[in-house]
Amino acid sequence: MMLQATDLAFGYGRVKIGQGVTLSVDRGEVLCLLGPNGCGKTTLFKTLLGLLPRQGGHLELNGKDISTFSRAQFARHIAYVPQATGAYFPFSVFDVVLMGRASRIDTFASPTRADRAITQEALAALGIGHLATRPFTDISGGEKQMTLIARALAQEPELIVMDEPTASLDFGNQARVLSRISSFAGSGMAVVISTHDPSHAFACASRVALMQSGALVAIGKPADVLTPQLLRALYGVGVAVAYLEQAGRHVCTPTLNERNAP
Repeated sequence: MMLQATDLAFGYGRVKIGQGVTLSVDRGEVLCLLGPNGCGKTTLFKTLLGLLPRQGGHLELNGKDISTFSRAQFARHIAYVPQATGAYFPFSVFDVVLMGRASRIDTFASPTRADRAITQEALAALGIGHLATRPFTDISGGEKQMTLIARALAQEPELIVMDEPTASLDFGNQARVLSRISSFAGSGMAVVISTHDPSHAFACASRVALMQSGALVAIGKPADVLTPQLLRALYGVGVAVAYLEQAGRHVCTPTLNERNAP
């Protein structure tokens, strides 16, 4: 397995958010993490990325403890796509994506022609080449998210971790990002994403992990895990799961009524 967490405990300082988490992801896989707000998904992601020290358990990358990697070495293997925010300097979109090459550029060296070509290819792959000269601070939230995904792609990683990558995107761009996630896995990359929409997991995930109160309550193939019973237990509302022949996959929708309405 490329990334393997075993009996992982995580949190902030002395505050424990979750424990006993065991999961893995290999090349060519998409692992999708679902769970209600506050269940610990983002904290888990930051721990998997080494941004927070683990509070217990084991975490390995390609069979080696992640503590043995320098940050630059780690960034050559794993890229992170956070949720887009407005807290950025007015760099051009091109320069933001070019920053993804930082771990592959020697100290005090400048980006090469090859680095710039890879940056342009990443912009084109996400369909945002026309934004290259725009200030990052002046584009929409959805365009910011696409830019951050392009930056991760420019790193040429083996694994991409995405925290709710479709959260600020319109319907069309959600579909495009889900398609790109599938293509990343198809090219041999490993992908870990979180989402609040179980239908997105059906669209692109190889496996799904359900998280509640800092613990995994189920993990497996989407058809085995994304059941009405498990989703109702997770989110506290009725859920219908149906197969759409035209889409060629299952979709989920809440079935709110007097018994389960908030």
